[in-house]
Amino acid sequence: MLPAAIAIAALLAAAALAALWWNARRRAERLRARLEEAVSHLHRLERAFGRFAPAQVVDEIIATGAIAGGDKKEVTVLFADLVSFTSLSESVEPTTLVRIVNGYFERINRIVAEHRGYVAALIGDGLLAFFGALQLNPWQSNDAAHAALAMRAELAAYNRELAAEGLPPISLGVGLHRGTGVACVVGSRELSTFTVVGRTVNLAARVQVLTREHGADILLTAAVRDALDPQFRLRALPDQTLRGIGAPVATFALERFEG
Repeated sequence: MLPAAIAIAALLAAAALAALWWNARRRAERLRARLEEAVSHLHRLERAFGRFAPAQVVDEIIATGAIAGGDKKEVTVLFADLVSFTSLSESVEPTTLVRIVNGYFERINRIVAEHRGYVAALIGDGLLAFFGALQLNPWQSNDAAHAALAMRAELAAYNRELAAEGLPPISLGVGLHRGTGVACVVGSRELSTFTVVGRTVNLAARVQVLTREHGADILLTAAVRDALDPQFRLRALPDQTLRGIGAPVATFALERFEG
């Protein structure tokens, strides 16, 4: 009986060890899968931020996990669009059009970065930029307004270059609005981007469309006006009902900065 008992005990011990080994292996596989997913997530975040934000800002946001599930923030949104792009596209060769538009985007992107904003998307001939979305910025509206004025000046210089080549000038409409939105990464495994989601972005786009109606290249809302340095010179325009927005919206033409 004794040898049989020893054999049974040995079998039970072996079974217990096998179970422990199997459980440990399963835990290790789960941990490896989670690690691989975490690394993949970090790579997606880096790709999403890489084109738009300084490296130290990317590292800080990833380290704090601020955008893991979306982070509600107050931001200033700048929406810019080329005016009469269709007529421009019909008046020049496609290769020339691409060169003109690329030159425009290169200048506008640089201006946004110089004023502590970042470009979230290029939408056709339009551009969406945020100020205050990546870092806390009490002067975000001032930065956005200065960026818009710099765009105006840069576009005038660019048009002189185009005229020297016998090419038609381009014009720009800019809409600015300030409000809250959810800062988050949206997209899929293959393509994702960091953006702000919410009514604030939609209203900025609607205000940009108004630039054609009011004949002003830069328009901003009362929310932006209230946050601006008083040295910005504005011109009040009639309240306007905008598509998808309930109450009429007050807008102001940004004329200059007297600093």
